[in-house]
Amino acid sequence: MRKIFLILFILVMSGCASITGSKNQPLSVTASLDGKPVVGANCELLNDKGKWFVTTPGSVVILKSYQDLTVTCRKSETKKVGATTFQSANEGSVWGNVLAGGIIGYAVDAGTGAGFSYPPTLNVPMVYGDVMPPLPEKKQSKENNETNSKS
Repeated sequence: MRKIFLILFILVMSGCASITGSKNQPLSVTASLDGKPVVGANCELLNDKGKWFVTTPGSVVILKSYQDLTVTCRKSETKKVGATTFQSANEGSVWGNVLAGGIIGYAVDAGTGAGFSYPPTLNVPMVYGDVMPPLPEKKQSKENNETNSKS
């Protein structure tokens, strides 16, 4: 009986992102203008875990987070700027922690970022100018849109 519980415990914990997953994520960052790559743009990546810098095209290792990642790029000598946001998505392993630890397990993964990740390749669309374009608005849920339209 003890062996069965031990095997079940190992199987459940193998899905636990905060135990098996990494808090770090390597990302490739590119920038483009009118469908063509922009080489040498200086980019800043920002989430609630920190700030990182990379020159396009390039790679950087960041700390994962439950929060979205904002990327701004600038190439001053040619007056090109760009800004966008990438959503954090939960990884499959986060559900193992929900099963093993319930809401507390999920909160651990959300707090450490271990159960979440960003797309592995980030492309930042750029425009000509000195002024950073506004970040794209977050998509609202259908329910929020219906509530707002009734007001």
